[in-house]
Amino acid sequence: MNKKTIDGPIYDARELGTPRMLILGLQHMFAMFGATVLVPALTGLNVATTLLFAGLGTLLFHLITRRMVPAFLGSSFAFLAGYWAIAPNGEAELLPYACFGVAISGLMYVVLAAVIKGVGVKKVMRFFPPIVTGPIIIAIGLILSSSAINNCEANWLVALVAIIVVISCNMWGKGMVKIIPILIGVLVSYVFSVVIDPASRAAVATKVGEAAWIGIPVHKDATVFGLFSNGVDTDLLVTATITIVPLAIATMMEHVGDICAISSTVGKNYLVDPGLHRTLIGDGLATTLASVFGAPANTTYGENTGVLALSKVYDPRVIRLAAIFAVVLSFCPKFAALVTAMPTATIGGVSMILYGMISAVGVRNVVENRVDFTNTRNVIIAALILVLALGISNSAAGAVAIGSVKLSGLAVASLVGIVVNAILPGKDYEFGVDIQGDTSVNFKV
Repeated sequence: MNKKTIDGPIYDARELGTPRMLILGLQHMFAMFGATVLVPALTGLNVATTLLFAGLGTLLFHLITRRMVPAFLGSSFAFLAGYWAIAPNGEAELLPYACFGVAISGLMYVVLAAVIKGVGVKKVMRFFPPIVTGPIIIAIGLILSSSAINNCEANWLVALVAIIVVISCNMWGKGMVKIIPILIGVLVSYVFSVVIDPASRAAVATKVGEAAWIGIPVHKDATVFGLFSNGVDTDLLVTATITIVPLAIATMMEHVGDICAISSTVGKNYLVDPGLHRTLIGDGLATTLASVFGAPANTTYGENTGVLALSKVYDPRVIRLAAIFAVVLSFCPKFAALVTAMPTATIGGVSMILYGMISAVGVRNVVENRVDFTNTRNVIIAALILVLALGISNSAAGAVAIGSVKLSGLAVASLVGIVVNAILPGKDYEFGVDIQGDTSVNFKV
Protein backbone atom coordinates (compact mmCIF):
# COMPACT_ATOMS: atom_id res chain seq x y z
CA MET A 1 0.00 0.00 0.00
CA ASN A 2 1.06 3.57 -0.60
CA LYS A 3 2.11 5.53 2.48
CA LYS A 4 0.93 9.09 3.00
CA THR A 5 3.18 11.98 3.96
CA ILE A 6 2.68 15.73 4.24
CA ASP A 7 4.29 16.12 0.81
CA GLY A 8 2.16 13.42 -0.82
CA PRO A 9 2.09 9.63 -1.20
CA ILE A 10 5.15 7.39 -1.12
CA TYR A 11 4.79 4.83 -3.89
CA ASP A 12 5.67 1.16 -3.96
CA ALA A 13 7.12 0.55 -7.42
CA ARG A 14 5.36 -2.83 -7.71
CA GLU A 15 1.99 -1.09 -7.56
CA LEU A 16 3.02 1.25 -10.39
CA GLY A 17 3.50 -1.61 -12.85
CA THR A 18 6.39 -2.55 -15.13
CA PRO A 19 6.01 0.27 -17.73
CA ARG A 20 6.16 3.00 -15.07
CA MET A 21 9.05 1.28 -13.30
CA LEU A 22 11.00 1.29 -16.58
CA ILE A 23 10.29 5.00 -17.08
CA LEU A 24 11.37 5.76 -13.52
CA GLY A 25 14.57 3.77 -14.10
CA LEU A 26 15.33 5.80 -17.22
CA GLN A 27 14.70 8.99 -15.24
CA HIS A 28 17.31 7.96 -12.66
CA MET A 29 19.79 7.09 -15.40
CA PHE A 30 19.42 10.50 -17.03
CA ALA A 31 19.71 12.23 -13.65
CA MET A 32 23.22 10.83 -13.19
CA PHE A 33 24.05 10.98 -16.86
CA GLY A 34 25.40 14.49 -17.42
CA ALA A 35 27.81 14.47 -14.48
CA THR A 36 28.90 10.85 -14.99
CA VAL A 37 29.94 11.22 -18.65
CA LEU A 38 31.56 14.60 -17.98
CA VAL A 39 34.33 12.99 -15.92
CA PRO A 40 35.71 10.86 -18.79
CA ALA A 41 35.30 13.86 -21.10
CA LEU A 42 37.52 15.88 -18.73
CA THR A 43 40.13 13.21 -18.05
CA GLY A 44 40.43 11.19 -21.26
CA LEU A 45 38.96 8.02 -19.76
CA ASN A 46 36.59 5.97 -21.91
CA VAL A 47 32.93 7.00 -21.86
CA ALA A 48 31.57 3.51 -22.58
CA THR A 49 33.71 1.96 -19.82
CA THR A 50 32.48 4.67 -17.45
CA LEU A 51 28.81 3.87 -18.12
CA LEU A 52 29.43 0.12 -17.85
CA PHE A 53 31.02 0.36 -14.41
CA ALA A 54 28.61 2.99 -13.13
CA GLY A 55 25.95 0.36 -13.74
CA LEU A 56 27.93 -2.63 -12.47
CA GLY A 57 29.21 -0.64 -9.48
CA THR A 58 25.66 0.31 -8.54
CA LEU A 59 24.54 -3.32 -8.72
CA LEU A 60 27.54 -4.38 -6.58
CA PHE A 61 26.70 -1.67 -4.04
CA HIS A 62 23.10 -2.94 -3.82
CA LEU A 63 24.30 -6.51 -3.33
CA ILE A 64 26.63 -5.55 -0.47
CA THR A 65 24.00 -3.32 1.21
CA ARG A 66 21.40 -6.13 1.13
CA ARG A 67 19.43 -4.44 -1.68
CA MET A 68 18.08 -1.91 0.83
CA VAL A 69 19.59 1.49 -0.10
CA PRO A 70 18.16 3.34 -3.15
CA ALA A 71 21.49 4.83 -4.21
CA PHE A 72 23.04 5.15 -7.67
CA LEU A 73 26.82 5.29 -8.07
CA GLY A 74 28.27 7.60 -10.75
CA SER A 75 31.60 9.24 -11.53
CA SER A 76 33.32 11.12 -8.71
CA PHE A 77 34.61 14.64 -9.39
CA ALA A 78 36.76 14.70 -6.27
CA PHE A 79 39.43 12.57 -7.98
CA LEU A 80 39.84 14.87 -11.01
CA ALA A 81 42.89 16.52 -9.48
CA GLY A 82 44.45 13.09 -9.03
CA TYR A 83 43.95 12.08 -12.65
CA TRP A 84 45.46 15.35 -13.83
CA ALA A 85 48.40 15.09 -11.45
CA ILE A 86 49.41 11.81 -13.12
CA ALA A 87 48.10 12.35 -16.67
CA PRO A 88 47.81 16.15 -17.08
CA ASN A 89 46.82 15.96 -20.75
CA GLY A 90 44.85 12.73 -20.59
CA GLU A 91 47.79 10.66 -21.86
CA ALA A 92 46.47 7.16 -22.57
CA GLU A 93 49.67 5.49 -21.34
CA LEU A 94 49.54 7.33 -17.98
CA LEU A 95 45.84 7.05 -17.14
CA PRO A 96 46.11 3.38 -15.99
CA TYR A 97 48.63 4.53 -13.34
CA ALA A 98 46.10 7.08 -12.08
CA CYS A 99 43.43 4.37 -12.13
CA PHE A 100 45.69 2.19 -9.97
CA GLY A 101 45.93 4.97 -7.38
CA VAL A 102 42.14 5.37 -7.42
CA ALA A 103 41.69 1.61 -7.04
CA ILE A 104 43.82 1.68 -3.88
CA SER A 105 41.71 4.63 -2.68
CA GLY A 106 38.63 2.43 -2.99
CA LEU A 107 40.24 -0.11 -0.68
CA MET A 108 40.66 2.67 1.91
CA TYR A 109 36.86 2.69 2.19
CA VAL A 110 37.03 -0.96 3.23
CA VAL A 111 39.70 -0.16 5.83
CA LEU A 112 37.60 2.72 7.22
CA ALA A 113 34.51 0.49 7.27
CA ALA A 114 36.38 -2.15 9.28
CA VAL A 115 37.61 0.45 11.78
CA ILE A 116 34.12 1.96 12.12
CA LYS A 117 32.67 -1.49 12.71
CA GLY A 118 35.31 -2.16 15.35
CA VAL A 119 35.56 1.10 17.34
CA GLY A 120 32.54 3.18 16.26
CA VAL A 121 32.01 6.04 13.84
CA LYS A 122 32.56 8.90 16.34
CA LYS A 123 36.11 7.86 17.24
CA VAL A 124 37.09 7.51 13.58
CA MET A 125 35.54 10.76 12.37
CA ARG A 126 37.42 12.65 15.08
CA PHE A 127 40.49 12.42 12.82
CA PHE A 128 38.59 13.97 9.86
CA PRO A 129 37.00 17.12 11.28
CA PRO A 130 35.69 19.97 9.08
CA ILE A 131 38.84 22.02 9.76
CA VAL A 132 40.72 19.34 7.78
CA THR A 133 38.16 18.23 5.18
CA GLY A 134 36.85 21.74 4.42
CA PRO A 135 40.17 23.32 3.33
CA ILE A 136 41.12 20.15 1.40
CA ILE A 137 37.90 20.38 -0.63
CA ILE A 138 38.41 24.13 -1.16
CA ALA A 139 41.89 23.40 -2.50
CA ILE A 140 40.61 20.70 -4.89
CA GLY A 141 38.30 23.18 -6.63
CA LEU A 142 40.90 25.96 -6.77
CA ILE A 143 43.60 23.69 -8.21
CA LEU A 144 41.23 22.58 -10.97
CA SER A 145 40.05 26.11 -11.81
CA SER A 146 42.80 26.96 -14.31
CA SER A 147 41.86 24.05 -16.57
CA ALA A 148 38.27 25.32 -16.73
CA ILE A 149 39.46 28.75 -17.89
CA ASN A 150 41.77 27.19 -20.49
CA ASN A 151 38.87 25.20 -21.93
CA CYS A 152 36.55 28.22 -21.96
CA GLU A 153 39.12 30.13 -24.01
CA ALA A 154 38.41 27.82 -26.96
CA ASN A 155 35.12 29.71 -27.44
CA TRP A 156 33.88 31.96 -24.67
CA LEU A 157 30.43 32.36 -26.28
CA VAL A 158 29.79 28.60 -26.23
CA ALA A 159 31.11 28.39 -22.66
CA LEU A 160 28.87 31.29 -21.61
CA VAL A 161 25.79 29.50 -22.97
CA ALA A 162 26.62 26.45 -20.84
CA ILE A 163 27.17 28.61 -17.75
CA ILE A 164 23.90 30.53 -18.19
CA VAL A 165 21.83 27.39 -18.79
CA VAL A 166 23.26 25.52 -15.77
CA ILE A 167 22.71 28.52 -13.49
CA SER A 168 19.18 29.11 -14.84
CA CYS A 169 18.18 25.47 -14.33
CA ASN A 170 19.60 25.49 -10.80
CA MET A 171 17.97 28.76 -9.80
CA TRP A 172 14.59 28.69 -11.54
CA GLY A 173 14.09 25.17 -12.86
CA LYS A 174 11.23 22.99 -11.65
CA GLY A 175 11.03 19.23 -11.27
CA MET A 176 13.55 17.28 -13.35
CA VAL A 177 14.92 20.48 -14.91
CA LYS A 178 16.31 21.47 -11.51
CA ILE A 179 17.70 17.99 -10.90
CA ILE A 180 19.69 17.57 -14.14
CA PRO A 181 21.16 21.06 -14.81
CA ILE A 182 24.52 19.71 -16.01
CA LEU A 183 22.92 17.49 -18.64
CA ILE A 184 20.72 20.32 -19.91
CA GLY A 185 23.63 22.78 -19.93
CA VAL A 186 25.80 20.37 -21.89
CA LEU A 187 23.06 19.63 -24.44
CA VAL A 188 22.14 23.28 -25.07
CA SER A 189 25.74 24.45 -25.33
CA TYR A 190 26.67 21.44 -27.50
CA VAL A 191 23.85 22.14 -29.98
CA PHE A 192 24.68 25.86 -29.96
CA SER A 193 28.31 25.08 -30.82
CA VAL A 194 27.31 22.76 -33.66
CA VAL A 195 25.01 25.46 -35.08
CA ILE A 196 27.52 28.35 -35.02
CA ASP A 197 30.85 26.55 -35.49
CA PRO A 198 31.61 24.59 -38.71
CA ALA A 199 34.60 22.91 -37.03
CA SER A 200 32.34 21.58 -34.28
CA ARG A 201 29.90 20.21 -36.86
CA ALA A 202 32.72 18.51 -38.73
CA ALA A 203 34.12 16.92 -35.55
CA VAL A 204 30.74 15.50 -34.59
CA ALA A 205 30.05 14.20 -38.09
CA THR A 206 33.46 12.53 -38.35
CA LYS A 207 33.64 10.93 -34.90
CA VAL A 208 30.02 9.79 -34.73
CA GLY A 209 29.94 8.71 -38.36
CA GLU A 210 33.00 6.49 -38.00
CA ALA A 211 31.84 4.83 -34.75
CA ALA A 212 30.06 1.47 -34.78
CA TRP A 213 26.63 0.94 -33.27
CA ILE A 214 27.73 -2.00 -31.10
CA GLY A 215 31.10 -2.64 -29.48
CA ILE A 216 32.94 -3.87 -26.38
CA PRO A 217 33.25 -1.10 -23.73
CA VAL A 218 36.46 -2.41 -22.09
CA HIS A 219 39.91 -2.22 -23.70
CA LYS A 220 42.79 -4.09 -22.05
CA ASP A 221 45.46 -1.45 -22.72
CA ALA A 222 43.37 1.12 -20.82
CA THR A 223 43.06 -1.09 -17.73
CA VAL A 224 45.37 -1.58 -14.77
CA PHE A 225 45.90 -5.16 -15.97
CA GLY A 226 47.42 -3.75 -19.15
CA LEU A 227 50.18 -2.13 -17.10
CA PHE A 228 51.43 -5.42 -15.74
CA SER A 229 51.33 -7.15 -19.11
CA ASN A 230 53.15 -4.35 -20.97
CA GLY A 231 55.82 -3.49 -18.38
CA VAL A 232 55.17 -1.29 -15.38
CA ASP A 233 56.93 1.77 -13.95
CA THR A 234 57.01 0.92 -10.23
CA ASP A 235 58.01 4.42 -9.15
CA LEU A 236 55.06 5.92 -11.01
CA LEU A 237 52.73 3.38 -9.40
CA VAL A 238 53.92 4.47 -5.96
CA THR A 239 53.67 8.15 -6.91
CA ALA A 240 50.11 7.68 -8.20
CA THR A 241 49.07 5.87 -5.04
CA ILE A 242 50.54 8.42 -2.63
CA THR A 243 49.18 11.30 -4.71
CA ILE A 244 45.62 10.05 -5.10
CA VAL A 245 44.80 8.09 -1.92
CA PRO A 246 44.52 11.23 0.30
CA LEU A 247 41.70 12.46 -1.97
CA ALA A 248 39.61 9.62 -0.57
CA ILE A 249 39.29 11.70 2.61
CA ALA A 250 36.95 14.05 0.74
CA THR A 251 35.03 11.32 -1.06
CA MET A 252 34.50 9.25 2.10
CA MET A 253 33.11 12.31 3.86
CA GLU A 254 30.88 12.91 0.82
CA HIS A 255 29.67 9.33 1.07
CA VAL A 256 28.65 9.82 4.69
CA GLY A 257 26.79 12.98 3.73
CA ASP A 258 25.00 11.29 0.83
CA ILE A 259 23.87 8.32 2.93
CA CYS A 260 22.55 10.76 5.56
CA ALA A 261 20.72 12.68 2.81
CA ILE A 262 19.17 9.49 1.37
CA SER A 263 18.17 8.39 4.88
CA SER A 264 16.49 11.74 5.51
CA THR A 265 14.69 11.65 2.15
CA VAL A 266 13.41 8.09 2.51
CA GLY A 267 12.75 8.20 6.25
CA LYS A 268 14.98 5.21 7.09
CA ASN A 269 18.30 5.32 8.92
CA TYR A 270 20.65 3.51 6.55
CA LEU A 271 23.60 4.42 8.78
CA VAL A 272 22.21 1.84 11.21
CA ASP A 273 20.62 -0.69 8.84
CA PRO A 274 22.31 -1.98 6.72
CA GLY A 275 24.99 0.14 8.40
CA LEU A 276 27.55 2.76 7.37
CA HIS A 277 30.24 0.06 7.22
CA ARG A 278 28.28 -1.79 4.53
CA THR A 279 27.60 1.30 2.43
CA LEU A 280 31.28 2.30 2.63
CA ILE A 281 32.37 -1.18 1.55
CA GLY A 282 29.89 -1.12 -1.34
CA ASP A 283 31.07 2.30 -2.53
CA GLY A 284 34.75 1.46 -2.08
CA LEU A 285 34.67 -1.89 -3.87
CA ALA A 286 32.63 -0.35 -6.70
CA THR A 287 35.36 2.30 -7.07
CA THR A 288 38.12 -0.32 -7.08
CA LEU A 289 36.27 -2.49 -9.60
CA ALA A 290 35.69 0.46 -11.93
CA SER A 291 39.24 1.75 -11.65
CA VAL A 292 41.08 -1.48 -12.43
CA PHE A 293 39.10 -1.68 -15.68
CA GLY A 294 39.85 1.94 -16.65
CA ALA A 295 36.72 3.73 -15.47
CA PRO A 296 36.50 6.71 -13.06
CA ALA A 297 35.99 6.35 -9.33
CA ASN A 298 32.38 5.83 -8.27
CA THR A 299 30.45 7.78 -5.67
CA THR A 300 26.89 7.96 -4.41
CA TYR A 301 25.04 10.61 -6.41
CA GLY A 302 23.18 13.58 -4.97
CA GLU A 303 21.29 14.01 -8.25
CA ASN A 304 19.56 10.69 -7.72
CA THR A 305 18.62 11.63 -4.17
CA GLY A 306 16.87 14.61 -5.76
CA VAL A 307 14.93 12.26 -8.03
CA LEU A 308 13.86 10.23 -4.98
CA ALA A 309 12.49 13.39 -3.37
CA LEU A 310 10.76 14.38 -6.61
CA SER A 311 9.15 11.05 -7.50
CA LYS A 312 8.43 9.73 -3.96
CA VAL A 313 9.36 6.27 -5.28
CA TYR A 314 12.04 4.86 -2.98
CA ASP A 315 12.09 1.27 -4.21
CA PRO A 316 15.76 0.25 -4.77
CA ARG A 317 14.66 -1.91 -7.71
CA VAL A 318 14.07 1.25 -9.74
CA ILE A 319 17.71 2.25 -9.15
CA ARG A 320 18.83 -1.20 -10.25
CA LEU A 321 16.86 -0.75 -13.47
CA ALA A 322 18.73 2.51 -14.06
CA ALA A 323 21.99 0.61 -13.56
CA ILE A 324 20.96 -2.00 -16.13
CA PHE A 325 20.10 0.76 -18.63
CA ALA A 326 23.58 2.26 -18.13
CA VAL A 327 25.20 -1.13 -18.77
CA VAL A 328 23.21 -1.63 -21.98
CA LEU A 329 24.05 1.87 -23.26
CA SER A 330 27.76 1.25 -22.66
CA PHE A 331 27.82 -1.20 -25.58
CA CYS A 332 27.06 1.60 -28.10
CA PRO A 333 30.34 3.18 -29.36
CA LYS A 334 28.39 5.67 -31.47
CA PHE A 335 26.95 7.19 -28.32
CA ALA A 336 30.42 7.30 -26.72
CA ALA A 337 31.72 9.08 -29.82
CA LEU A 338 28.98 11.69 -29.47
CA VAL A 339 30.21 12.46 -25.96
CA THR A 340 33.87 12.45 -27.05
CA ALA A 341 33.07 15.04 -29.74
CA MET A 342 31.77 17.47 -27.10
CA PRO A 343 33.19 20.97 -27.73
CA THR A 344 36.06 21.98 -25.46
CA ALA A 345 34.30 25.24 -24.57
CA THR A 346 31.17 23.35 -23.48
CA ILE A 347 33.31 21.32 -21.08
CA GLY A 348 34.96 24.54 -19.91
CA GLY A 349 31.69 26.32 -19.19
CA VAL A 350 30.21 23.45 -17.21
CA SER A 351 33.44 22.72 -15.36
CA MET A 352 33.85 26.37 -14.39
CA ILE A 353 30.69 26.11 -12.32
CA LEU A 354 31.51 22.60 -11.16
CA TYR A 355 34.99 23.39 -9.85
CA GLY A 356 33.78 26.58 -8.21
CA MET A 357 31.05 24.64 -6.47
CA ILE A 358 33.54 22.05 -5.24
CA SER A 359 35.39 24.84 -3.44
CA ALA A 360 32.06 26.24 -2.24
CA VAL A 361 31.24 22.83 -0.74
CA GLY A 362 34.43 23.12 1.32
CA VAL A 363 33.40 26.58 2.51
CA ARG A 364 29.95 25.25 3.35
CA ASN A 365 31.50 22.39 5.32
CA VAL A 366 33.47 24.85 7.45
CA VAL A 367 30.57 27.31 7.90
CA GLU A 368 27.83 24.81 8.74
CA ASN A 369 30.05 23.15 11.32
CA ARG A 370 30.72 26.60 12.82
CA VAL A 371 34.49 26.18 12.80
CA ASP A 372 35.97 28.81 15.11
CA PHE A 373 38.64 30.79 13.25
CA THR A 374 39.39 32.88 16.30
CA ASN A 375 41.03 29.68 17.56
CA THR A 376 44.70 29.75 16.57
CA ARG A 377 44.93 25.96 16.04
CA ASN A 378 42.18 26.09 13.41
CA VAL A 379 43.81 28.98 11.57
CA ILE A 380 47.14 27.12 11.53
CA ILE A 381 45.61 23.89 10.17
CA ALA A 382 43.62 25.65 7.45
CA ALA A 383 46.60 27.82 6.48
CA LEU A 384 48.96 24.87 6.15
CA ILE A 385 46.50 22.87 4.04
CA LEU A 386 45.70 25.73 1.64
CA VAL A 387 49.25 27.02 1.21
CA LEU A 388 50.77 23.56 0.75
CA ALA A 389 48.07 22.39 -1.67
CA LEU A 390 48.07 25.49 -3.86
CA GLY A 391 51.73 26.45 -3.44
CA ILE A 392 53.16 23.05 -4.38
CA SER A 393 50.68 22.58 -7.25
CA ASN A 394 51.62 25.98 -8.71
CA SER A 395 55.36 25.59 -8.16
CA ALA A 396 57.79 24.92 -11.01
CA ALA A 397 58.06 21.23 -10.09
CA GLY A 398 54.35 20.86 -9.34
CA ALA A 399 55.12 18.24 -6.69
CA VAL A 400 57.46 17.32 -3.83
CA ALA A 401 60.03 14.68 -4.77
CA ILE A 402 61.05 12.09 -2.19
CA GLY A 403 63.63 10.03 -3.99
CA SER A 404 61.99 8.84 -7.19
CA VAL A 405 58.48 9.29 -5.78
CA LYS A 406 56.56 12.54 -6.28
CA LEU A 407 53.86 13.84 -3.92
CA SER A 408 51.23 16.28 -5.22
CA GLY A 409 50.31 19.40 -3.30
CA LEU A 410 46.99 17.87 -2.25
CA ALA A 411 48.68 14.72 -0.98
CA VAL A 412 51.16 16.71 1.15
CA ALA A 413 48.45 19.09 2.38
CA SER A 414 46.09 16.26 3.35
CA LEU A 415 48.72 14.34 5.27
CA VAL A 416 50.00 17.44 7.06
CA GLY A 417 46.47 18.56 7.93
CA ILE A 418 45.52 15.21 9.47
CA VAL A 419 48.76 14.94 11.46
CA VAL A 420 48.75 18.54 12.75
CA ASN A 421 45.09 18.27 13.76
CA ALA A 422 45.85 15.07 15.67
CA ILE A 423 48.87 16.61 17.45
CA LEU A 424 47.58 20.07 18.42
CA PRO A 425 45.42 20.30 21.56
CA GLY A 426 41.87 21.59 21.45
CA LYS A 427 40.07 19.06 19.22
CA ASP A 428 36.35 19.65 19.77
CA TYR A 429 34.62 18.06 16.74
CA GLU A 430 32.25 15.18 17.44
CA PHE A 431 30.47 13.43 14.61
CA GLY A 432 26.70 13.04 15.02
CA VAL A 433 26.07 16.12 17.14
CA ASP A 434 25.17 18.43 14.23
CA ILE A 435 23.56 16.43 11.41
CA GLN A 436 23.42 19.48 9.11
CA GLY A 437 27.15 19.99 9.43
CA ASP A 438 27.93 16.29 9.09
CA THR A 439 26.03 16.10 5.78
CA SER A 440 27.42 19.29 4.23
CA VAL A 441 30.07 17.50 2.12
CA ASN A 442 28.19 16.85 -1.11
CA PHE A 443 29.48 17.66 -4.60
CA LYS A 444 25.98 17.87 -6.09
CA VAL A 445 25.53 20.50 -8.81
